[in-house]
Amino acid sequence: MSRGFAFGLVALCVVLTVYAQFIVKWRVEAAGPLPSAFADRAYHVLRLLLDPWVISAISCGLAIAIAWMMAISRLPLSIAYLTTSLTFPLVALGGAWLFREQIDWRVIAGSVLIAAGVLVIHSR
Repeated sequence: MSRGFAFGLVALCVVLTVYAQFIVKWRVEAAGPLPSAFADRAYHVLRLLLDPWVISAISCGLAIAIAWMMAISRLPLSIAYLTTSLTFPLVALGGAWLFREQIDWRVIAGSVLIAAGVLVIHSR
């Protein structure tokens, strides 16, 4: 496997992680607030776990694990793992766009710093 393909697998891990975060947020919001009674809470969570969209997000975890094992067989862990930090700005920006979540200068500054850090580690 080439290094380019391995980096493609890391990118796939990032994309699937971001997808899973957005799907879970969407379905949790659609399900409504968590009930206070234990039995109602258990039923609420069970309904979420059986939701086909949530199942797709959970399935991403298996796909990520497989892609990750393949990627780190070819890449240094220090570079591959730090690259996955791109999930943070992507989720933050996507949360603002998809869910109308507020972002302030700190989120923007942190996202820029993370992206800059990834650029630095890849400039070797």
